[in-house]
Amino acid sequence: MNDGTSWPDAAIAIAGILLVIAIAVVAIVQIFATARARASAQREAAYRKLAEEATDAQRRTADELEQATTNLTDIRQRTAEIERMIKQVG
Repeated sequence: MNDGTSWPDAAIAIAGILLVIAIAVVAIVQIFATARARASAQREAAYRKLAEEATDAQRRTADELEQATTNLTDIRQRTAEIERMIKQVG
């Protein structure tokens, strides 16, 4: 039974098939690596945005705390002045 294919021809065909498979595997691996890198970059951008929002929130909280402290100091001064006036009257 000889179908007309010699061993060298079959070897070349097998090598060609293996080469195509190897190229396909490399291409698939590169596609997944690119997708993984893109996802990582998106995740990093989301973390950066979250960090910026947290920093802004901390800054606003610090400003509001400073304003509250100023208001409390003002209230204490006024209360002390009212106490002094009551002591003078009484």
